[in-house]
Amino acid sequence: RESDHRAWTPVSYTVTRQNATVQGLTEGKAYFFRISAENIIGMGPFTETTKEIVIRDPITVPDRPEDLEVKSVTKNSVTLTWNPPKYNGGSDITMYVLESRLIGKEKFHKVTKEKMLDRKYTVEGLKEGDTYEYRVSACNIVGQGKPSFCTKPITCKDEIAPPTLDLDFRDKLIVRVGEAFSLTGRYSGKPAPKVTWLKDDTVVKEDDRTKIKTTPTTLCLGILKSVREDSGKYCVTVENSTGSRKGFCQVTVVDRPSPPVGPVIFDEVHKDHMVVSWKPPLDDGGSEITNYIIEKKDAHRDLWMPVTSATVKTTCKIPKLLEGREYQIRIYAENLYGISDPLISDEMKAKDRFRVPDAPEQPIIKDVTKDSAVVVWNKPYDGGKPITNYIVEKKETMATRWVRVTKDPIFPSTQFKVPDLLEGCQYEFRVSAENEIGVGDPSPPSKPIFARDPIAKPSPPVNPEAVDKTKNSVDLCWQPPRHDGNGKIIGYLVEYQRVGDEEWKKANLTADSCPETKYKVTGLTEGLTYKFRVKAVNAAGESEPAYVPDPVEVKDRLEPPELILDANMAREQHVKAGDTLRLSAVIKGVPFPKVSWKKEDHEVSPKADIEVTGVGSKLEIRNTVHEDGGIYSLTVENPAGSKTVSVKVVVLDKPGPPRNLQVSEVRSDSCYLTWMEPEDDGGSVITNYVVERKDVASAQWVAISSSSKKRSHMAKYLMEGTQYLFRVAAENQYGRGPYVETIKPIKAIDPLHPPGPPKNLHHVDVDKTEVSLVWNRPDRDGGAEITGYLVEYQEDGADEWIKFQTVPMLDCVVTGL
Repeated sequence: RESDHRAWTPVSYTVTRQNATVQGLTEGKAYFFRISAENIIGMGPFTETTKEIVIRDPITVPDRPEDLEVKSVTKNSVTLTWNPPKYNGGSDITMYVLESRLIGKEKFHKVTKEKMLDRKYTVEGLKEGDTYEYRVSACNIVGQGKPSFCTKPITCKDEIAPPTLDLDFRDKLIVRVGEAFSLTGRYSGKPAPKVTWLKDDTVVKEDDRTKIKTTPTTLCLGILKSVREDSGKYCVTVENSTGSRKGFCQVTVVDRPSPPVGPVIFDEVHKDHMVVSWKPPLDDGGSEITNYIIEKKDAHRDLWMPVTSATVKTTCKIPKLLEGREYQIRIYAENLYGISDPLISDEMKAKDRFRVPDAPEQPIIKDVTKDSAVVVWNKPYDGGKPITNYIVEKKETMATRWVRVTKDPIFPSTQFKVPDLLEGCQYEFRVSAENEIGVGDPSPPSKPIFARDPIAKPSPPVNPEAVDKTKNSVDLCWQPPRHDGNGKIIGYLVEYQRVGDEEWKKANLTADSCPETKYKVTGLTEGLTYKFRVKAVNAAGESEPAYVPDPVEVKDRLEPPELILDANMAREQHVKAGDTLRLSAVIKGVPFPKVSWKKEDHEVSPKADIEVTGVGSKLEIRNTVHEDGGIYSLTVENPAGSKTVSVKVVVLDKPGPPRNLQVSEVRSDSCYLTWMEPEDDGGSVITNYVVERKDVASAQWVAISSSSKKRSHMAKYLMEGTQYLFRVAAENQYGRGPYVETIKPIKAIDPLHPPGPPKNLHHVDVDKTEVSLVWNRPDRDGGAEITGYLVEYQEDGADEWIKFQTVPMLDCVVTGL
């Protein structure tokens, strides 16, 4: 039992020896013990210890300290560290004693003066170059224990080594939120380097979660229960007087994303589906969002129904809704590390919430002319669906029926120029907007306007100048005003002033007498100098005058003729027969030259129209024929000289008739035609010849060749004995020329030869004045049926044969002998 307790506690019931070990006692407490013997009858009386026994280990001096090491050496100090002895002798260490011995001496001398419990000590005040060895002993209440093993001899001198850094972590580290992580490594260097930790270029400070531990050889940064904000680029710097080393690690603390950013926007709401959109989470948890999970819930029920978990876009169509029910939408973001808290929408009723657009405000009318006006309006509310078209209508103020101004769509512009107004009529306009639901109400009608041009005075004419002069006239020209005042320019007023006079005189009394941008001022006095100015006039009045820059002296000027040829006066002009030939040129010269046209040095045809103006001349021949071709010349002449130009005119026409049509080699079924090319090919190459034939008994010509380029043709497939006429025409790219025809019909028969002589002529009877003769047919008939036999007789001894007669048969009686 404990000395301060009365109750005894059994230790063992089965001890058969005369000793026992009592365990489980508390060190430092006092105990009493008692022992009793036992046999089968029972337990005998106890014998008790006479005094209390205090429990403690037996005490000796400590063992020797371990691991005595030299940590640093300078020229006048040495720093040593050691570990406690394995056994403290049963009593706490009360102090350590450090001793040193100068090499060459025998005895160790105590270095520590005071009671020292630290296991690190720096020996100072040493002499540079001396060599020492050290040992350390531990002391407890019993006394001083054995000294440790001596260090190696240490010479006092400064040690220098650049820093080294050996890290246990890689360039990148990914950590889950809530987990701890540490960045560790080893370093060295002399003198001992300084260790600095940075995060994103900011010094890391210790706090409840951030711990920094640095020993002379190791370094460690530890962060407990990491959060997303612990992500960043960490840098450890080890630096001493000889240099520095750095190590880096990009730490990413990953977590599930934050919720998507609301509110949930209902882009479209229909009776059976909705389209919603949202914004991505502000924090993706350090890992890309892989998908969103969308759920829907009837607002009057507690059950969330999945819509999709596969969308990666921040918009989604919510289908299969019941019209009239209210729904909530719940959206989660998901990444590799989990699912975010949800974003929950407001309640939204499933119904078609779109309608036709509102009526626009009253339109404004501007830029009115006699036949058009610009209608301008503001865009109205679109009814929830984008406006696709505007409808502009017009009506005369006194009418009741509105008419659309165009069938074409008007969008997105909010103004439209209405054409086709009737000058002088009064109009009102209104506008309606249209979306996919339908057409909205029209706007209030615009203020009535009259369709007429607003007129102001025109601006002055532009660049007036004197372009020609004679001894009593000056020709002026100018360009129209830049602004006509929205009214038609009626004409121009030209005024002149003699230099030195104050009065301006009118060259023309009314503007309509000078409608063009030129005028010849006449009635001037030769040798005097004049100033000129021009005003433009419209219905609103006269413009400010525009002045000819320099005064003009009135006198004749002499310029030789000059011809500026138009394109139709190129060296060779081709014109198709029947078309109009036009030759023209601009003529210059002072005085204006005399103009004459010639064709191959003769007067041109009376059918030619020749026009001479103050600036040029034109020759025109309508319905040209081939004979109108040739060399045309234009001559201009004045006292200063003359000039002539020529142009070759080719009238392109159908060719003339072929020449010398001949028929030869007539057979019973064919004949051979030949001809010569036309004298006139129409100015174009002969492309082919057309050959036709006609039975004399028929009125119809039949083509037998239409593509032959040769000047001959074999007419085949004739009917024997039939008489034919043939004709040939030439063709070029402008058509077919006239035909040349055979003069007389050609009969399709083989060529005839005289028949052979009759055979076997002999007499069969003789009288005093007549002889009866018979004979046989000849061997050949010459290609035609024998029509008769010519019978001749001759007196014996005479030279001439006398014709008797021609008989059709093979016999004859010659009489009159």
